[in-house]
Amino acid sequence: MSPRSRLLRWSTLGCVAVLAAGAAGCRGQETTAAAMPSPGPISGRVTLEGSSTLQPVSQAMAKAFALAHPEVRVDVRTSGTAGGLKKLCDGAVDIAEASRPMNAAEAAQCRGQGVEFVELPVAFDSVAVVTHAGNTFVQCLTVGELKTLWEPAAEGQVKTWNQVRSTFPVEPVALYGPGTESGTFDYFTLAIVGREHSSRTDYAKSEDDDVLVGGVAGDPYALGYFGYAYYLANKDRLKLIAVDGGHGCVTPNPDTLAEGSYQPLTRPLFLYVSVRASRRPEVRALAHFYVDPEHARYVHEAGYAPLPPATLLSVARRLDLGVTGSIFSGRGSVLGVTVEAFRDDDRIKNALVQ
Repeated sequence: MSPRSRLLRWSTLGCVAVLAAGAAGCRGQETTAAAMPSPGPISGRVTLEGSSTLQPVSQAMAKAFALAHPEVRVDVRTSGTAGGLKKLCDGAVDIAEASRPMNAAEAAQCRGQGVEFVELPVAFDSVAVVTHAGNTFVQCLTVGELKTLWEPAAEGQVKTWNQVRSTFPVEPVALYGPGTESGTFDYFTLAIVGREHSSRTDYAKSEDDDVLVGGVAGDPYALGYFGYAYYLANKDRLKLIAVDGGHGCVTPNPDTLAEGSYQPLTRPLFLYVSVRASRRPEVRALAHFYVDPEHARYVHEAGYAPLPPATLLSVARRLDLGVTGSIFSGRGSVLGVTVEAFRDDDRIKNALVQ
């Protein structure tokens, strides 16, 4: 089965599950979708800010949304997951983009500012580990070898490739990665080092993934990490490294992302929508546009895995019903999350009954 076929199959699993439950279940899902209000002609401005990982998707969504609603201006900016969530809690943006769940400190900041939010998971992503396109000696790295490179104890100590594996050349390793405001940094450090924010600091860092791409592409002995979409857009300049999480070497792609075999570097991506902002029709319309199953192609085209249609309908209900807070209760980065985490939770079911 091709990667695209596998991804499309995964995207239809939710519909198959609904059909298996019987016609009544299908009618329930259809009624929910049909009940979604059409905003009609709208205008105004919507601000999104946060994770650079989500930028390719958000830019594509904003462009398509503008065709349907030309009187709405959508501003998409990058400041990292932490930066976007801070601005959300300060009331400075309508929607924050995040490559990890909100953590406890951020949730407390929102509470302190009286800002309520709705958490909308929108896709699954792979954190890609990459090197220079001309690199011939590294094909796969274990999680342990990546930890050897990136843990705090490596700072000023692990400087050459042969220190990672004796068969590698005695050449300096140049490291590139996101800064500490990045949700990708948070997730990578948890997955590889074992503790969020635990990392060596003597590496070239940037919140702009295009800067990281340029750094790795310009150094024959470089190694870096960032969202898979940035590898996909620059695959002629970069070499993708497989990761062995304990079950053999696996390369990230839509196929391994959909089947969940690229571990531990597969993670969900989120929008956090201000409840106050969502009362404006342009903000609500854009949020619904983002989680409409018909627009999942923009997620796929960026190189990420869309959520199944039935799951996206569950996500949209969170917005319709005003279900606030995070299902992760302020835990921040979480390993091993699957699509099952985003089915209707008890708060949605209770609201539907009422």
